This record gives sequence, structure tokens and C-alpha cells, in this order.
Amino acid sequence: MDKRPIGVFDSGIGGLTVVKEILRVLPEERIIYLGDTARVPWGTRSKKIIALFSQQAASFLVEKRVKIVVVACHTASSVALPDLRKRLKTPLLGVIESSAKAAIEASKSKRIGIMGTSATIRSGAWEMALRKEDPKVKVFSIAAPLLVSLVEEGWFNHPSTAMILKEYLSPLLKKKIDALILACTHYPLLVSLIKKVSPDLVLVNPGRTTALALRQFLKKENLQGKIKQPLHCFYFTDFSLQTKRNLERFADRLKNVKIKEIDLEK
Repeated sequence: MDKRPIGVFDSGIGGLTVVKEILRVLPEERIIYLGDTARVPWGTRSKKIIALFSQQAASFLVEKRVKIVVVACHTASSVALPDLRKRLKTPLLGVIESSAKAAIEASKSKRIGIMGTSATIRSGAWEMALRKEDPKVKVFSIAAPLLVSLVEEGWFNHPSTAMILKEYLSPLLKKKIDALILACTHYPLLVSLIKKVSPDLVLVNPGRTTALALRQFLKKENLQGKIKQPLHCFYFTDFSLQTKRNLERFADRLKNVKIKEIDLEK
């Protein structure tokens, strides 16, 4: 038994979709979450800045004595994870490596689409992970940066979101993909809208597969918390009114949570 918390970080508040999946799978674990809401989004930043922000976020969680750091942010998982592993002794789990196999298994035609931020798509990390699992897989990618802002506004079913989503999905659907990886923590909140655009598309939520991989790791290393009523702590670099509203959307029905504001640059 190990009652130390699990650390999770994201470029903003979207990583709470991953936290919810973790708590569904591991309800007796304590979470310390860090959302860099003051500097969101990371997906349009340079590789150097993404690496810096990721290092600051991960180091903050390590200082809180977490037993593992989950890099919920797809941009950070794509760009910064190898460097973080060199710098930190604490175990790290990204959202890509634990989800590629699930995506391959989900696709019957082995024609898989990836929709993510500009930095995630630019990195090619998902393509490499998928081809490592199956060299014959056909992978088609699209950057969809506008969707993050629309989700942050709470426009999950807004006509404007539907129109932009159709524009992003159109070139992928023309490639006859049968599975789509939601390569951004915000995108699971658009599942119902994506299903309206393409009902037969299999959607791969890396938050879910990451949670399952985390459970497997904790069991293997004998690090399960087994806390009956865990108290979680969510840190934000800017707890604005917008962040507060988004917290209600992203963390619906999450209980026993303390909210704190911190400055990573101090």
C-alpha cells in the first residue's frame, strides 16, 4: 500500500477529463492536479517553451511527493516526455504510449485518424507510436486548434462548433478512417457532437486507456493507495471566473476537492 498521491498535469483544465477516467478506474487513489490555466494553450507554442512549461509542472508535482506523474497533456506527452524522463527520477506516464495499442485494436480497417493540437500533430509522436504497434497501419492527422477555445467556452453542442468540427473531420473522413484518436484532453467533451457528424466512427479516448495503464502499473509495483475517502487537491496558475466555470463543466460530480492557486514562475 502506498498512500502518496498521483500527480497529473495539463496545459489547462482539460486534463480533468483524464482525472475523471483515473478516478473511475482507481476510486481509492488521491489526486494532485496542476492546470496551467495562466498560460493555456500550449499547443501553439515552440518546442522549447513546451519543454520548459512541462518541466516546471512536473517538478511542482514531484515536490508534492507524488508516486507517479501522469502527463495528461497531449502536447507535453508528444514533445517533452523523453526529456522529463531524463531529468526526473519519479515514474512518468504519458497519454500516447499507453493508448496506441488500444487505437490499433479499435480499428478494423487499420486506417486511423488523429485530431489534436498543432504541436501534437507536428511532433509525429502518435504516428510513431501507432506504427511501432503495427507497421502496416495507415495514419492520417489533422490539427484542430480552434476546438480548444470552443470547449473552454462551453460550446459543446453549439452550431459554430459543429460547423468547425465538420471542417476538421472532412479530410479525415475522405481517407475512409474507421477510428479517430481524440488527441487533446478537451476533445472527449465533444464526443456527442462528433457522433452526430460521423455516427459509425470509433472514438479512442486516451484518458480511458491511460487510466487503465496506470492501474496496471500501480498493481505491478504494489503502489495502490486504497484510501476510502481520498481528498484531492487541484492547483491552477490562474483561477479566474472562466476557470471556475470550466471547472464545473470538466469536473462535474467530482467530490472532496480542494482548489488552490499557484505561480509556477516564482
